[in-house]
Amino acid sequence: MKKLRTLAPVALMALVAFTFAACKKEKKEEARVLVTHASPNAPGVDLLVDNNKVNSAALTFPNSTGYLTVAAGTRNIKVNAAGTTTTVINADIPFTKDKNYSVFAFNLLASIGAILVEDNLAAPASGKAHIRFFHLSPGAPSVTVGVLSGSTFTPVFSNRAFETQTTAAANQAFAPVDAGTYNFDVRVAGTTTSVLTLNGINLQAGKIYTVFARGIVGNTTTPLGASIILHN
Repeated sequence: MKKLRTLAPVALMALVAFTFAACKKEKKEEARVLVTHASPNAPGVDLLVDNNKVNSAALTFPNSTGYLTVAAGTRNIKVNAAGTTTTVINADIPFTKDKNYSVFAFNLLASIGAILVEDNLAAPASGKAHIRFFHLSPGAPSVTVGVLSGSTFTPVFSNRAFETQTTAAANQAFAPVDAGTYNFDVRVAGTTTSVLTLNGINLQAGKIYTVFARGIVGNTTTPLGASIILHN
């Protein structure tokens, strides 16, 4: 009995310490952010959060990181030319705890900037996928993106101009669509002129996607194209 009395306080202290540590961990306020390099003539970049580099390899056009965890609150985000201290984007960005965001480095290098959107990753309804579209091709005209079935064109995202922070925030919501395989056609807004066709795009049930137009019309190095980000 004496031995049990000696061990009991030690065990109790260990339990209190473990509970305290768990509570501290639960109270940690964090957000998640996904970063995409969408500037067609910019070099590979390094990402810094509050001056701490967070990528192990250069992020190159038109690729994305996975979601990175950041402390909630206003964070200083820098985008540097890879391996240098040359900063091409320097922005203080507010992040709310438990929310998910996407940041796009976009536009030509001489005018490079960043847009921030919130990612609502609530699960799609049964048999549905979620999708949204951003126009990030500098110099390209306004476009309408639709589904092409035979000769029938059904608009999904209409009259979308090159994004600004304001329009990107307005366009950040995901639209529910039936899961399936689609042929998407990108047309100059208000016309039947096709500038890009995306065939056989499989949107899986329960998945969440961002499609963005990228590149430069008529450029052979980084031509007009589209990329798809899978968020979950």
